Amino acid sequence: MRTHNLGYPRIGSRRELKKACEAYWAGKQSLTDLLTAGRDIRHQHWQLQQQAGIDLIPCNDFSFYDQVLDMSLMVGAVPQRYAPLITERQLSVTDLMFAMARGYQQDGYDITAMEMTKWFDTNYHYIVPEFTAAQQFSLFSEKAVDEFKEARELQINAKPVLTGPVSYLLLGKEKEAHFSRLDLIDRLLPVYMQLIGKLYDAGARYIQLDEPCLSLNLTDKERQVYAATYGAIRSTFPDLHIILASYFECYGDNLPVALQLPVDTLHLDLVRCPSQLGDILASPLLSDTLQLSLGLVEGRNIWINDYRHSLSLIWEASNKIGANRIWIAPSCSLLHVPCDLSLETNESTLTPAIKQWLAFARQKIDEVVTLQQLSCDTPSPAAKARLDENIRATDSRKTSPLIHNEKVKQRTAQITDADAQRQHPFAQRRPKQRAALQLPLFPTTTIGSFPQTKEVRTWRAALKKQEITLEQYDALLKTETEKAIRWQEETGIDVLVHGEFERNDMVEYFGEQLSGFVFTENGWVQSYGSRCVKPPVIYGDVHREAPMTVYWSAYAQSLTNKLVKGMLTGPVTILQWSFVRNDQPRSETCTQIALAIRDEVTDLEQAGIKVIQIDEPAIREGLPLRKENWQAYLQWAVRAFRIAASGVKDETQVHTHMCYSEFNDIIQHIADMDADVITIECSRSQMELLDAFAAFRYPNEIGPGVYDIHSPRVPSVAEMTALMEKAQAVIPADQLWVNPDCGLKTRHWEETRKALIAMVAAARELRQTVAAAV
Repeated sequence: MRTHNLGYPRIGSRRELKKACEAYWAGKQSLTDLLTAGRDIRHQHWQLQQQAGIDLIPCNDFSFYDQVLDMSLMVGAVPQRYAPLITERQLSVTDLMFAMARGYQQDGYDITAMEMTKWFDTNYHYIVPEFTAAQQFSLFSEKAVDEFKEARELQINAKPVLTGPVSYLLLGKEKEAHFSRLDLIDRLLPVYMQLIGKLYDAGARYIQLDEPCLSLNLTDKERQVYAATYGAIRSTFPDLHIILASYFECYGDNLPVALQLPVDTLHLDLVRCPSQLGDILASPLLSDTLQLSLGLVEGRNIWINDYRHSLSLIWEASNKIGANRIWIAPSCSLLHVPCDLSLETNESTLTPAIKQWLAFARQKIDEVVTLQQLSCDTPSPAAKARLDENIRATDSRKTSPLIHNEKVKQRTAQITDADAQRQHPFAQRRPKQRAALQLPLFPTTTIGSFPQTKEVRTWRAALKKQEITLEQYDALLKTETEKAIRWQEETGIDVLVHGEFERNDMVEYFGEQLSGFVFTENGWVQSYGSRCVKPPVIYGDVHREAPMTVYWSAYAQSLTNKLVKGMLTGPVTILQWSFVRNDQPRSETCTQIALAIRDEVTDLEQAGIKVIQIDEPAIREGLPLRKENWQAYLQWAVRAFRIAASGVKDETQVHTHMCYSEFNDIIQHIADMDADVITIECSRSQMELLDAFAAFRYPNEIGPGVYDIHSPRVPSVAEMTALMEKAQAVIPADQLWVNPDCGLKTRHWEETRKALIAMVAAARELRQTVAAAV
């Protein structure tokens, strides 16, 4: 049996890539230094996998920003607005990539970034390809070829990984009406052929084509395009071993197409969908030569593999088609898990009892190799010992008293429908809130966080190292909070925020104060670009032991007569952005979190906070990939939000926030959440996301983002006003708020001040325009 890996985390075990990129963006190191840092990370990861015993090691899974953006550059799908950066500025491919991802505002140029959205149901964000009806493609970058040659020079048995051509088109967006991006396949495919040909000429005999869209509900036309595309690739490269990889779900009704594609190895995600193995083995369409890659080691979560279960699947497959046609792999790229569990040495934060249940990317590579060794006719004593250790750890988790809390289970079981309902419908709440809050037309606010400066991070680190006392830390944060309040008052923002200077992360901060969570020191994963997050680990039943945010929200409100929002992360987002226990339904864990947030919401109201935001940016992200599974998820996800939000009076205004999501197909469920105000990301899409709300006649209030906080560029007053005028064309003015796309934690104060001053000026212009029209 052969082992292979679909992809490895690119950030580096100590976030070396993040630090190198941000130093380069800040002008603190050269492009040569950046490229050297990337090369060093690649070499380290290739050699790590080689030493572990992986037979086929991925290359071109590394990126300085995003693999889909890399693909856009390789096939020359560079939007026209960036042409001057090529012809006039003559930017390097690396700098052009960063401009496309982050925008470009220097040297007299002001060019917006490309749109960004979630990678299927993960918290990873990719840069959305942009297509026009006259779209042309050309081989613009040879990154995949260069990195394959680099691996070969190190004697790495490498297989290039490419986003497959059909998924690449489906993951993009038409920037004009009246054409289908899928119709571009005839122009795109020759460039893919050219790229694959260069890889073949460089010595590549195996290539992995990722087609995750084969896990989605596809049309007949899309399936036909898959068949034609892979038929063309096969006829051009008859000797190339093609590994087709889909993941995150079953092939479902696409299985007949997948089984008939002329590929050599078909990868199956047997973590998300173990049942598909039996369907495939029993299918009359399974050829006598097709090899199966069994995705047995979970690439999305950090729990150890259950060797007994995995071995049963391996034996099922090998007994049916023979061990020589079986490959062993992770379920998907390991991009979505932290790098190395061995770096977690602090037993006070991650106890040995819990650590024995975990595996990060480095350990998952070992699990793949161990499964191969255990599948041999005569496993080695070392492999048998690892199996015995795995069985002990797996069994201990099932019975551990660390996991179960009967009081929490009882409270969850006693929830009634009334617990998920506000006192009255929105139509009755709205006039009460307007009377209580006295806000102007187009009220302005921000999403929550303000820039976390180096000083703020230094204070937190000093507290952790006990270099300052808690009293000293509080005094520093109170000063920072007051500065933020005063600046917002002076700027004229209507609903203020306290800035969240005490928070390390919007999920980790809450997890630290909830039972059932544990934390890592180096468990970082990439969210987008250089942005890394450190998800908490939910290992047991969840409940709140004490108020979590009331102290800082009440303090901020005491400083001003203006409204200050209480800021909370919602139950679905806490669930989605954590590594969640896999020994009970996710819906049960989410309901436990919802009750904890409900307790916090009611405490904030009692402390005098009249506006409370419960962020749910991950609610769309959690949607199952296949539509037939949507209803069950949406039912418990929406109910969890309503449980969290429904314990307050009509006069208390509840906000929620969502970003980088498509809402068209779940707009009814967004409305069912019954938030008084929803704020959404809209600036990168130029308000396109509002179309769903307009067509639905969304009844509640909406804050479409006018400021892209994931780009360093500062939009003008005119640009923000124009965006809001687009919004006003489809949404009544008295329903609209003015706000940024998302929180401002990752931005710098200089650009933040300029952007928010412009935002307030835009809101004032809008008010004057409406007043003049009356």
